Amino acid sequence: MSDWPQLSAERDHETFLILHLAAQMLGKIRVAHAPWMNHGWHAALQPNARGLGIYPTEASGDRTFTLTLDLCRHAIVLWISDGGREELPLNAGSIAALHRRLVDLLDLHGLPSTFNGTPNELADAVPFVEDTQSRDYDRDSAERFRAALAAMLPVFARFRAGFAGKASPVHFWWGSFDLAVSRFSGRKAPQHPGGVPGLPDRITREAYSDEVSSAGFWAGGVTAAEPFFYSYIFPEPEGFRGARIADGRFDNSYGEFVLPYEQVRTSGDPDGMLLGFFQSTYDAAADLAKWDRAALEREPVAP
Repeated sequence: MSDWPQLSAERDHETFLILHLAAQMLGKIRVAHAPWMNHGWHAALQPNARGLGIYPTEASGDRTFTLTLDLCRHAIVLWISDGGREELPLNAGSIAALHRRLVDLLDLHGLPSTFNGTPNELADAVPFVEDTQSRDYDRDSAERFRAALAAMLPVFARFRAGFAGKASPVHFWWGSFDLAVSRFSGRKAPQHPGGVPGLPDRITREAYSDEVSSAGFWAGGVTAAEPFFYSYIFPEPEGFRGARIADGRFDNSYGEFVLPYEQVRTSGDPDGMLLGFFQSTYDAAADLAKWDRAALEREPVAP
């Protein structure tokens, strides 16, 4: 049995919902107050030893600041380049209260506090200020989530290291609440059809402007679903859905290969199973799409 922690929608959903919407607030601050980068990479959260944080963001007075979902302190932690530091507990009681306290905290320090107030990538999303339903934050759920990310990050890093072409960092998308890494063929893609709930089509189409193979981990967040790993390619080449892979299956509802987190956790070799899933699904995608693999790939060794 591995030491990867157990995750359960029944047990963890309420806390993951809070973390998902808190992550959206942090990411939206980056969207509102940082220059736009290709594919929105500047706005993704970055994994760290304590949880997930945003890149340093410019403020007045030649200052910068960062915000972290600190899952050891169970708080949104604010760090300012002038030495200031504040904590905002995540157990605020409701999403509306958490949102109000975050804005007040930023205003107190003269930091940028305006951002779009409606969650993205969620159908019929309730604006933060109107989400007054009582929410219970469970520290154990958050700590196991942090431990799960820590366990899988080395596998993501090794998979990322095997690619020499254009590739994303290993980062966390707050809109969908997933850890992801993406590889690109170097060719432009046909226009994405869009239609993602709560996301402007122009953003989706810019994100998928180039041929891409993505792998990741989805924890559910606002959606009460069992966590799983995934892999997909856009545009999808003929035959991809029927490709033979190491583990997992193709899910037609999601349009991607999926591998349950629990199956990985309870295997004799979680790291090996996950890396095999990522590699075999990428192999199928790159071969069927006729990527120039010899030019794009490398052995993940130090130069």
